[in-house]
Amino acid sequence: MEADFISERIAKLRNEKNISARDMSLSLGQSQSYINNIENKKALPSMQMFLYICEYLGVEPKDFFDEDITDPSKLNEAVEAFKSLSPKQLDLLIALAKEIK
Repeated sequence: MEADFISERIAKLRNEKNISARDMSLSLGQSQSYINNIENKKALPSMQMFLYICEYLGVEPKDFFDEDITDPSKLNEAVEAFKSLSPKQLDLLIALAKEIK
């Protein structure tokens, strides 16, 4: 996997949430240019910071690397909501999703 992917994925997920790089950096307890440096490919986050970034963005680390998931935080939100549904309700939602697709 290319290092560019991490930079680009962070930028994409951050922009989808309408969060500025400065606000995200400061919220993570870093300098105001921290996320900018990552997105501009000047640095990569440590593993610990990567996990903090994922948590901040509401993304599971495994979903971060899945390019087919366009909005990982929405997918996780849906999965959490689906956990309390009955099997019949889940079947209906699956049928609806297939129909929409």
